[in-house]
Amino acid sequence: MTTQRKNGAHEAGAGPASRFLSLARRQLPLIGLVVFMALGFQQGWYRWLSFETLAAQRQALGAFVDSHFVASLAVYVGLYVVVVALSIPGATIMTLAGGLLYGWILGGAATVVAATAGSVVIFLIARSSLGAGLAKKAGGVAERMAEGFRQNALSYMLFLRLVPVFPFWLVNLAPALLGVPLATYVIGTFFGIIPGTLAFTFVGAGLDSVIDAQTAARAACLERAGATPADCPFSFELSSIVTPELLAALVLLGAVALIPVFLKKRVGAGRLANDGKDKA
Repeated sequence: MTTQRKNGAHEAGAGPASRFLSLARRQLPLIGLVVFMALGFQQGWYRWLSFETLAAQRQALGAFVDSHFVASLAVYVGLYVVVVALSIPGATIMTLAGGLLYGWILGGAATVVAATAGSVVIFLIARSSLGAGLAKKAGGVAERMAEGFRQNALSYMLFLRLVPVFPFWLVNLAPALLGVPLATYVIGTFFGIIPGTLAFTFVGAGLDSVIDAQTAARAACLERAGATPADCPFSFELSSIVTPELLAALVLLGAVALIPVFLKKRVGAGRLANDGKDKA
């Protein structure tokens, strides 16, 4: 009896400490991610992910790819995973670079894999550190919204990935807090980003002529009296890629992804109506 009491007292005393250690272990990945994100922004890593850098380093990058093809592809995928996981601005430029360096098919495939992997990193960290049932704990409207999302998780995931309405980092984070299963998240992310990724890598595969034109224009600008590099920046607008036609196509694909949700609601409403008639 005495031994049992001592053991019980020991477990009771160790309970709070164990819970604290368990909580700390769960929060460490999130803390580490936030620290690296802050470091990346403080050091200005995103400044390297620009069209000007891509244009200036095109020859060096091309030479490295030619001499170390497999290693360069592994480095590209690894860097892309880091950029997505840390939510560093510049993923679009990296996607274009993938098309420029590897062609739109291989570059697109590598980008889809890397972007999905980086998204999964955020998803797992958020789910383990913040919990998958945050909306459920909040209750009320948040829980009803979360329940609707979980019931049609794949359709909503495809819609959010296909239609560029919400920030990519938000779509990476929210499903983890709403209790979306990992497999559904991976499938929705992987297939949902394929159309947009292939469109951007296709544009990237044809950037050589754009870079040559911009390089020539910048050289001509610098030849003017008193001109400085700051006066002659590279000019490349993403709006030239994200055309109304491309947006319309992605929105249409997103609408197709929501068809199962619409049909499910119609069937459910029909059943409720039939049940009401039967009872009457």
